[in-house]
Amino acid sequence: MASAGHTADTEGPSTEGSGAHLGPVTVVIADDHGIWRSGIRSELGENFTVVGEASDAREAIEVIDDRRPQLVLCDLHMPEGGGLAVARQCGGTTNVVMLTVSEAERDLLDAIAAGAVGYLIKSTPAQELRNELWRAAQGEPVFSPSLAALVLSEFRRIHAAVPDGQSLTPREREVLRHVAKGHTYKRIGEDLHIADKTVENHVRNILDKLHLSRKQELMRYAIEHGIE
Repeated sequence: MASAGHTADTEGPSTEGSGAHLGPVTVVIADDHGIWRSGIRSELGENFTVVGEASDAREAIEVIDDRRPQLVLCDLHMPEGGGLAVARQCGGTTNVVMLTVSEAERDLLDAIAAGAVGYLIKSTPAQELRNELWRAAQGEPVFSPSLAALVLSEFRRIHAAVPDGQSLTPREREVLRHVAKGHTYKRIGEDLHIADKTVENHVRNILDKLHLSRKQELMRYAIEHGIE
């Protein structure tokens, strides 16, 4: 089921990073509550165009395969496997963001491990939601502020060996820590006093060294290997 986006005040298009693009972001919304799908569609604004909807994971995967959206907004708990099934199946080809009421640490970490690029709470204010979803469409990891502490807590908890990560330079490990926390290239550059383009080059080198292809995979890598 296709639907056009709706106009609302929203942040202008970003051009940060190599994955940036201009024009409305194509979106698929997956949730088993039709009223919620209608509500989020009306909140997205002119920078987003809804190209499909689904009420369960199986339908969502079919719609995503057919419409090839740039962004998927997916409920964590819905029939046929929920958002985790969607992220596992489609996270390698599009940017999947969980929109959920759950603030449980296990749900958050499972979503990241499954391939989601973001995890946002359904009560997120509309303007903040649009801003975060625009970032997610560029491949930036995004999380509700209340969940940031959970991610950091997991970094501290895990003390696994990091065989591949040992090949990273100290600067690359610094950049990896910031990327894993969902920071933008601009913020990382400001924190480390380097240019945005230099940050982007570091990320590209890290991906090559760790044999990864997408930036959100760096977050999963950091969590699994206790990089903090």
